[in-house]
Amino acid sequence: MDFLLRVIQVLPLADWLALGVFFAGWIGYVKFAKARAVRRPSVLASTNRIRQDWMLQTTFRDNRIVDAAVSQSMASSPSFFASTTIFIIGGLVAAIGSTDKTAEMVHDLPFAARTSMLVLDLKLLVLTGIFVHAFFRFTWSMRQYSFGALLIGAAPSHRDFENASDAQLRQRYASRAGRVMALGAETFNDGLRAVYMSFAAVLWFLSPLAMVVGTAAVIWVLYRREFHSEVVKLLNEPV
Repeated sequence: MDFLLRVIQVLPLADWLALGVFFAGWIGYVKFAKARAVRRPSVLASTNRIRQDWMLQTTFRDNRIVDAAVSQSMASSPSFFASTTIFIIGGLVAAIGSTDKTAEMVHDLPFAARTSMLVLDLKLLVLTGIFVHAFFRFTWSMRQYSFGALLIGAAPSHRDFENASDAQLRQRYASRAGRVMALGAETFNDGLRAVYMSFAAVLWFLSPLAMVVGTAAVIWVLYRREFHSEVVKLLNEPV
């Protein structure tokens, strides 16, 4: 109990409140976006529908070289971000290892809050944790895209689908492959949200209020892009 009290007393109340708003806003927006996508199309829901259509069209093709190339291209984005987060994590770990120099650099920033070494370490640990979470989401997205590529490669020829006694076989196969691809996209989207939220976490070095304002701004940007951007309208236009 005493240890817990010491941990709580490390950060001022304003910092704890800012940290609570940050994680509550992040987790709350994730849940809100999933529920909102049921009633209003989002970028992710719209592209998932297109992935289903893509996998259905794949079952009509005998030569699937184009489909394999597209799936490989989709996996390149999470691969790039995973590599980038590794470098960022390495830089943050190095910063934690030399807190005194990091503190001097932070104190030179305009409007930066003056904090102790321990508080600075905690802030760096939180930021590192965000990028570690993003790294795991990006790498899992890469694997899920590779699973989707396996389903494309293992798909029976279009003649087998046409000769099958079960008329729903084509649709079921396309739905399964499309769902695997959609899971890869959803996981990649989780990683991207973590990268976006890291910008709000960086503002914590300035002040708790800056972190709260940054959290609200990032969530607003995410909401506008996922539900009200021009690309959402174009993706949902009737063909």
